[in-house]
Amino acid sequence: MNIQSLKKGCFITVTAYIILAVAFFLIGGDQFHYRNNVTDMLAAETPIGEITADTIVTQQINVDGGQLTELTFIGATYARQNTGILQIEVLADGQPLDTESIDIATMTDGGEISVTFDPILSIPSETAQIRITAPQSTAGNAVTLYSGTAMSTARAQVEVGIDEANLVYINGAALEGALCVQVHSRENLWFGNYYWHFAAAGLFALLVYCIYLLYGAKRGKRMLAINICIAFSRYRYLMKQLVSRDFKTKYKRSVLGVLWSFLNPLLTMLVQYIVFSTLFKSDIANFPVYLLTGIVCFSFFSEATTMSLSSIVGNASLITKVYVPKYIYPLTRVMSSTINFGLSLVPLLIVLFITRTPIRPSILLLPFGIGCLFALSLGIGMLLAAMMVFFRDTQFLWGVISMLWMYATPIFYPESIIPGNFMMLYKMNPLYHIIRFIRIVLIDGVSPEPKAYALALIASIVPLLAGAMVFKKTQDRFVLNI
Repeated sequence: MNIQSLKKGCFITVTAYIILAVAFFLIGGDQFHYRNNVTDMLAAETPIGEITADTIVTQQINVDGGQLTELTFIGATYARQNTGILQIEVLADGQPLDTESIDIATMTDGGEISVTFDPILSIPSETAQIRITAPQSTAGNAVTLYSGTAMSTARAQVEVGIDEANLVYINGAALEGALCVQVHSRENLWFGNYYWHFAAAGLFALLVYCIYLLYGAKRGKRMLAINICIAFSRYRYLMKQLVSRDFKTKYKRSVLGVLWSFLNPLLTMLVQYIVFSTLFKSDIANFPVYLLTGIVCFSFFSEATTMSLSSIVGNASLITKVYVPKYIYPLTRVMSSTINFGLSLVPLLIVLFITRTPIRPSILLLPFGIGCLFALSLGIGMLLAAMMVFFRDTQFLWGVISMLWMYATPIFYPESIIPGNFMMLYKMNPLYHIIRFIRIVLIDGVSPEPKAYALALIASIVPLLAGAMVFKKTQDRFVLNI
């Protein structure tokens, strides 16, 4: 690579970095400055009784992040039209912070009622008390709220241990459960305040590395970035042919051909939707998009890793006759699967339109999640390709492991069904973080919080480095074993 080409490449890289940094900040928006927290709501079991003028309902709530934005309750009207107002007062350390009113006439049986606090209430100790009264209500012309002791999980209900301090009290007397209340709160994030500091530091590091590359190139030093660019330039035609061959081979003699890239995820989603919607639909918002996103992502991961597994053994005739960097073989297999993945995103977009899921600017963050999924698939694929050379039973073991991996990933079920004591182990699944990132972008239409970016990066870079390391250390012995 000549100096002029390297200078041009460095200039394009730095310019792209600046554009992406600005676009990233604009798309990320408020999610870089604060995180929205929503607590789970107890299942509605028992009405607490009519809330009349002489009734005072109190309960303690926990406010994660210390900023209360909204409260949502489940109410009941006793199947009649009532009048008056329901007052919701919030206190912190015994001091009243705000009182909001709800028109009782607008309430429905078993329906949710919400109060929004504007401006947002600051709760110093992250613990507040709610005080509910109905000063105009009388017996026979009053409403009630639901309480519960369990959490709904699919078709079952799990009892929740409720501390005495968090029980609901009626005129000072404690009931058995707690109000069915959902607490919406906000937590400030330091990342947003220092975003441009991080961006500037990254730009400085990039400029220093570009200068280092130019300095090394002038002196003829061998450097990884330059070697990779040279390899991709030199073997570009071969890579194109390998990707084309793998893609065409998959649909060879198939009547529908490429259409299977569209039909396969749709048919899989349809079957799983029919089977699982009755079990999980009530717990998952926008279940079709949730389900299809998981299917498309895992299908790509499974196909890419399975194809990479035989990439060295399957190209033995080429490897023993022509010198080509061996990492090109699993890389082209993953690239071939990426084409199928791109085609399968079309049905996903169609389902987004059918379900009227808003398409927001956050969808521009989708390439980040796809890039992490690609890196994870390549890392696992290189590891499997190296193992397959020395241990041919790898293909059978991977079939079992990939099936277990599918069930350990929240594709068709919500993560809320996982017991709390297993969540730490459950979150060690790298696919969990990447699929969660993509779902937030598509379903919620917002940028994930900064922590989600870091976890997705770690979940992809660590397997990639591990796979590349094993592949590099064993590649010299491939010729002797294939």
